[in-house]
Amino acid sequence: MLSFQLQPINGISKLALESPLVQKSSRSTLLCRAQAVPSRTRRIMESISVSGEVGGAGGAYSYEALKRLDQIWSSICSAQSVVEEPRQVVSSIPSSFRLSGLADKAQGSYDVIVCGGTLGIFIATALCAKGLRVAIVERNVLKGREQEWNISRKEILELVEVGILEEGDIDNAIAVKFNPNRCGFEGKGDIWVEDILNLGVSPAKLIEIVKKRFVSLGGVIFEGCSLSSINVYEDAAVLKLSGEKILSSSLVIDAMGNFSPVVKQIRRGKKPDGVCLVVGTCARGFKSNPRSDVIYSSSSVRTVGDSKAQYFWEAFPAGSGPRDRTTYMFTYVEPRPGSPTLEQLLEDYWDLMPEYQGVSLDNLEILRVIYGIFPTYRDSPLPAAFSRVLQFGDASGIQSPVSFGGFGSLTRHLGRLSAGIYEAIVGDHLNSYNLSLLNPYMPNLSSSWLFQKAMSAKKERDVPPDFINELLYANFASMQRLGDPVLRPFLQDVVQFGPLAKTLGLVMLTRPQILPSIFKQVGIPVLIDWSGHFLMLGYYTFLSTFADPVVRSFLSTLPSEARFKWNRRLEAWKYGAGLDYKL
Repeated sequence: MLSFQLQPINGISKLALESPLVQKSSRSTLLCRAQAVPSRTRRIMESISVSGEVGGAGGAYSYEALKRLDQIWSSICSAQSVVEEPRQVVSSIPSSFRLSGLADKAQGSYDVIVCGGTLGIFIATALCAKGLRVAIVERNVLKGREQEWNISRKEILELVEVGILEEGDIDNAIAVKFNPNRCGFEGKGDIWVEDILNLGVSPAKLIEIVKKRFVSLGGVIFEGCSLSSINVYEDAAVLKLSGEKILSSSLVIDAMGNFSPVVKQIRRGKKPDGVCLVVGTCARGFKSNPRSDVIYSSSSVRTVGDSKAQYFWEAFPAGSGPRDRTTYMFTYVEPRPGSPTLEQLLEDYWDLMPEYQGVSLDNLEILRVIYGIFPTYRDSPLPAAFSRVLQFGDASGIQSPVSFGGFGSLTRHLGRLSAGIYEAIVGDHLNSYNLSLLNPYMPNLSSSWLFQKAMSAKKERDVPPDFINELLYANFASMQRLGDPVLRPFLQDVVQFGPLAKTLGLVMLTRPQILPSIFKQVGIPVLIDWSGHFLMLGYYTFLSTFADPVVRSFLSTLPSEARFKWNRRLEAWKYGAGLDYKL
């Protein structure tokens, strides 16, 4: 067991430092020595053996990696509007690749090349299963992290539906199962649900299974290769990799995550509009470990450094042992000077987690320290900016700005995207406009921005410290009262017009006193903007329900490109209204 007792700084008390008997030079020396004492976070993290770090969010566990990520976060916060001038990774060349003289130097030609393998392996395998020639470029070794992904069985079964897995493979990848699942807010009441995020899937096992499936289908993996540039010709996209390796393909899929260099170029280094900061641990020593917390708040808004923060918790049993538990603490912030760092959050975590979980740190063995930065942009999903280049997964911004559930979002959209990409390649519909139809405007995703704003604490907002908890409990209690057709889709990141309208209506009827604070918390401009997305959510619901059957009746009579475009519009209506979700 590890013990984390704070000791006096080299035996020097604050009183001694302030004593007039201490000479100025001696005082400076003592202060320097005091400041050099490592933080509690550093001492804890450096006492843990770290191995098996991988790429992707949550794949690194060391203190050095934490400091590097905090430096990136600090640079984002200190920037005015542009974090840094991005490197030009993608260039468009208005000529033929076949006539360029580079065709003979290419060491492989494919229908699709996927850059980034941690989540890219899933779309790559789905496309391989459709008969396309697919390669993956991964700068590290392609393997999954140790920390589980939490998901519902309904979501992971979608990997079976698209031909990536057999149903037996899922059982082999599941590390732990648990029920029930709690949503609770600072003593105001708990709401219990079943089968929501109640599976802990081992990424290491799952990705190894999918990797074998990919290779068996003829897929090729280039590990230890970094992307240098992408040149988009009229007839091909050409990748230059580290080591002077050249590959060509009809389409490049960017699955390099939130910090993809291609995304940075497209967004011109723009600051994110919002960020979720996450810290946590996987620890051993919990006595009672049968259930999970989907979202829980144990306190009101608190001061962190120069800013305010509302902390939320998630907690899940871990698959590494019956007494092992993963506990996350997260908060929503705007990237501005004075925003808390990950290390500051971890310092609070060591104080707050024992009370939240009812356990002493002295009785826990910390197996891993987990942390991450999840940026999001209002103009998401990200439309294709280049022909023959498409963003996928976190890079596309398709995940919810509230949960940032990249893996759950991936499984939900994988069938739609794999079918659309296949159709685009077969029909050669690979210009930027057509590819943008694969990452379309989705009003249910844009509507979620209001929820993030409502859950973000701000110094300048004159609202009670417990307002966020009060608002969330009012919403969750209303959804529970309205039943599973309202509550369950929301907990699985699906916003639908009817359930949302019912929830808001019931909150206004039962808790009208919180309406003025809502206006103060989120602001009038945000509410006006959200109202537009809410109306579009209703419009998309109408189109998918009534116009879709009419359009489908004559789709087969259309030319290939027109049929491709209408298929994508029908999908945008359906997924943008959340009507893809079935109980």
